[in-house]
Amino acid sequence: MASVRPYNIAVSQAQLERLASKLSNASFPDELDGAGWDYGAPLADIKRLTAYWRDSFDWRKQEAKLNELPNFKIPLSVEGFDPLNVHFVHQRSDVQGAIPLLFCHGWPGSFLEVAKILPLLTKGSNTAPAFHVVSPSLPNFGFSEGPTKKGFGLKQYAEACHKLMLNLGYQEYVTQGGDWGFYITRAMGFLYPQHCKASHVNMVRADPPRWTSNPILALQYAITPLSARDKNGLARSNWFLKEGNGYRSEQSTKPQTLGYALHDSPVALLAWIYEKLHDWTDDYPWTEDEILTWVSIYWFSTASPAASIRIYYEATHSESVTRERLSSWIPSVKLGLAYFPRELSVVPKTWGRTLGPVVFESDNEKGGHFAAWERPDTIADDLRKMFGKKGGAYGLIKGKEGYDHTNARL
Repeated sequence: MASVRPYNIAVSQAQLERLASKLSNASFPDELDGAGWDYGAPLADIKRLTAYWRDSFDWRKQEAKLNELPNFKIPLSVEGFDPLNVHFVHQRSDVQGAIPLLFCHGWPGSFLEVAKILPLLTKGSNTAPAFHVVSPSLPNFGFSEGPTKKGFGLKQYAEACHKLMLNLGYQEYVTQGGDWGFYITRAMGFLYPQHCKASHVNMVRADPPRWTSNPILALQYAITPLSARDKNGLARSNWFLKEGNGYRSEQSTKPQTLGYALHDSPVALLAWIYEKLHDWTDDYPWTEDEILTWVSIYWFSTASPAASIRIYYEATHSESVTRERLSSWIPSVKLGLAYFPRELSVVPKTWGRTLGPVVFESDNEKGGHFAAWERPDTIADDLRKMFGKKGGAYGLIKGKEGYDHTNARL
């Protein structure tokens, strides 16, 4: 078993001074009259946030808050690659029979997204299960190292997360994820179904049911008129493909070229991420400190901001575990689906049910892409219902049903 050690986030003074110098010397492009958000992040917003980052934002204060989380590091070996030091948050519940849960972020998120749901999930009660929660900084993200050679795709990310859980003593576990966390946790269920017992996802990427593989769902979809919710969801999905998808094309094909800007210019990094925080959420009231903490985690990341976007290239060019395979039926692993109206992909429920044995669904009136941050109560409630005594995923892990053993039999 690999050695787990406590970790304290400590950005050097030299890094802070480098950032301050770059912000002080930043220059900005012009902007067309009336452009608003049509062309991307507005100039006034980026100037305001840059000035706040330079003059008022207190990284040390935010760093202290991050260090209030139970941070650790562990060396993990992934087949074909040198060992990586991986950072993770690990909050164990006081409940004896708590359920081991891996929370997996995506881009441009981080381990920080778990912070709001940690106290909600680890507590538990007679009526709600408790969880031991693990939230890694994925390799190439946050305070984890990244590989130095090509080919670290979804299979390798899944292997790293799976080995993390095994090294923590969790031979069986469940998962929660969105964005790349959707694909990575799906890959864990695909590759390690004897260990990954169930997954809850808040980004549902699925195709229409086919007559050849899902005849009953295909019939339901064919004879059931689209609801207003379905029409709005498909409109949102089409908006993303037509108006919000440019970043993905660049990051999936030429990440190195874009990486020069993200590595050298904090303003470029801010604009690149801030646009997504705005476009991908449901009128979430971002504060300056929230935005700049998210962006600063990327700026100060161990592998560099440029490394984080390589996952797009690797996942697109992999021939082993592909996004297409992970967007189709995976047996044995029970599945919970959470739908939010401002997600990037909002599909009819018949589409989502092609992904696997669905035992839980929630259809939410508000929320977007970063559900655990925007709607932490909803994600926590979903997990409690899915894995609770009346849920479709109750009791999957023997002795870890989410309750004190004396209460689990009540």
